[in-house]
Amino acid sequence: MTMLQRLFDEHGQSPWLDNLKRGYLTSGELARKVGDGIRGVTSNPTIFQKAIEGGADYDAQFRALVGEHENIEHAYWDMVVDDIRHALGVLRPVYDESGGDDGFVSIEVAPDLARDTQATIEAARMFHERIAEPNLLVKIPATPEGIPAINRMIAEGRNINITLIFSLERYEEVMEAYLAGLEAYDGDLSTVHSVASFFVSRVDTLIDRLLEEIGTEEALALRGKAAVAQAKCAYRLFRERFSGLRWEALAGRGAHLQRPLWASTSTKNPAYPDTLYVDTLIGPDTVNTLPEQTIEAFEDHGRLARTVDEGADEAQGVLDRLEEVGVSLHEVGLTLEEEGVTAFSKSFDELQSALEAKAAELAAG
Repeated sequence: MTMLQRLFDEHGQSPWLDNLKRGYLTSGELARKVGDGIRGVTSNPTIFQKAIEGGADYDAQFRALVGEHENIEHAYWDMVVDDIRHALGVLRPVYDESGGDDGFVSIEVAPDLARDTQATIEAARMFHERIAEPNLLVKIPATPEGIPAINRMIAEGRNINITLIFSLERYEEVMEAYLAGLEAYDGDLSTVHSVASFFVSRVDTLIDRLLEEIGTEEALALRGKAAVAQAKCAYRLFRERFSGLRWEALAGRGAHLQRPLWASTSTKNPAYPDTLYVDTLIGPDTVNTLPEQTIEAFEDHGRLARTVDEGADEAQGVLDRLEEVGVSLHEVGLTLEEEGVTAFSKSFDELQSALEAKAAELAAG
């Protein structure tokens, strides 16, 4: 068995691939990865920018689409939707065999909608109606404007991946939006699925920089500890919110847990172990979405043990000490949220510009 297969079989954590490109589909590589234990796929604007600009895989389709669409963005979405549809087909057996717990593929609404609730609702609804597959997840960012859109989509019985969660307070809002949405939905709750994508490594990247600016011995001793500590506290919140009478009533109607999904799990600081954000966050009813290099590292030297709820009290202590030395976790969460939205928007805009240039070249000759 691979480490990914054991991760799921022995510890109840679902490994998903944090990448999608046309070559994976045409070569059969995605199917091979599924055979090795991958149980889902996530995508985002940056992933598609790299995929489309990284080679010639999309050129023939783009050439045909340019003749059909006046708007380059429409051509872009046609290419993305084609990849998503094919990936959904590859993952559908996992969805069926797991009873709908896994086998999902995520597509993200356009990043320029992150501050527009109604436009996000309309885009998410459009994707679900256009693709109409039970293992599709539409990604909505956990911005203040995204929270009511999440609630509305769940209340309509649509599958949602909530992305760009960087703080415990925002995570509380995400879980409440899901629970209230389930309570408002008058259909079959067993058909509604959601994950909450809690970003990890970027937290350490920013907080380590702040700790180095503070420069005290107490501050420097906390470097590399914030992200895992916050994720462990998020897991404890997850267990608390998905228990008790309110959750039992929904579970009795067939509702599924909204699993925490650990995102941004590649190690950014070379001084830290390259499997840091996998080894330390293993546990049941969770997802870890992994880029290829992290999968390779985990297969080679990762550690298999239940760790996500190990040292939960100590994890809270780390967060308390961060506040004491002058790091505001509230401000960190807001900063990272804005940076995440901006980064995805930048990738989206750069890709549109590249596609417009390519369309002009085709028109010229």
